[in-house]
Amino acid sequence: MDKSVIYSDSPLNNQQWRELDQTVIETARQQLVGRRFIDIYGPLGEGVQSVANDIYEEPENGGISFHGEKLDLSEPTRRVHLTIPFIYKDFILYWRDIQQARQLASPIDFSAAANAAQQCALLEDDLIFNGSAQFNLPGIMNVKGKIAHIRNDWMKSGNAFADVVEARNKLLQSGHTGPYALVLSPELYALIHRVHEGTHVLEIEHIRELMTAGIYQTPMIKGRKGVVIDSGKQNIDLAIAVDFQTTFFDDENMNHIFRVYESIVPRIKRPTAICTLEDPDGD
Repeated sequence: MDKSVIYSDSPLNNQQWRELDQTVIETARQQLVGRRFIDIYGPLGEGVQSVANDIYEEPENGGISFHGEKLDLSEPTRRVHLTIPFIYKDFILYWRDIQQARQLASPIDFSAAANAAQQCALLEDDLIFNGSAQFNLPGIMNVKGKIAHIRNDWMKSGNAFADVVEARNKLLQSGHTGPYALVLSPELYALIHRVHEGTHVLEIEHIRELMTAGIYQTPMIKGRKGVVIDSGKQNIDLAIAVDFQTTFFDDENMNHIFRVYESIVPRIKRPTAICTLEDPDGD
C-alpha cells in the first residue's frame, strides 16, 4: 500500500511513510503488555463498532456416556454485545523540520509519532486491565465473577511464591488448567527480584516455573496488586476492529497533523479464569 498516493496531500513520500509506520508499530509492540499473553480475534474491519461476547459464569465438565447419544452442549450463561472503542493520539510534524530533512537528505525525526504510539499502547492496556466506565466495559482487575486472593506481605521471602501458588490452586479448583500468566504492578514486580531465602535463586525464577505464559509488569495495575490468569482463548481474547494505523489528518499553520489510532476491546469470557492478588491493606 503506497500511502504517499492514498494521502497525496501529506508531505511524506512512500519510503518516509514506511519509516513512520515502522516507528509506530515497533514502539507499540515494545509497550503493549496485554497482547503478550492474550490471543487476538480479528481484525474485523475499520467500520465494525461492536462485537458479541459469550460469557460462561460457571465452570463445566465434559459429558461421558457409552455411545455419546446425549447432547452435552457448552452453552454460555449469557451473550452481551461490547462497544469497540476508538483509541487515538494526534501528533505534529513541523514544516521546517521536514524542509530541513529534504534539504540535507537526512531522516525525519519521528519521535512525536513514537510518543503517540506509546500513549495509545498505554491506553489499550488500561482498557484491558481496568476496563472503561464510559463504555460499560469490565477489565481483568474488576470484572464481576473473578476470583480474589488476599496476598501476604511480599517483603518476607517466600510469600510471593506462596501467594502465586495459592492463586493458581484456586484457578485449578475452578477447572482452569493453564497456561497461566502473572501480571503485577511495578511495586510488586520489584519485590520478586530478590533471592528466595534458603536458595541461591531469585524468587521470580521459582514463580516462572508455574507461570508458563509469562510474568509481566504494567503501570496500569495500580498500588500493590497483581493477577494470575489462565490465558487460553476460551477465557479471554482481544477483539480488534483495526490494529495500529497512522493516517495524515490535516494541515495547520503550515505544519502537518497525523493520527495514530486503533479500535479494540477485551472480551472476558470466563471471569473465573482470573484470580486477582489483592492488597491486604485494601489499597
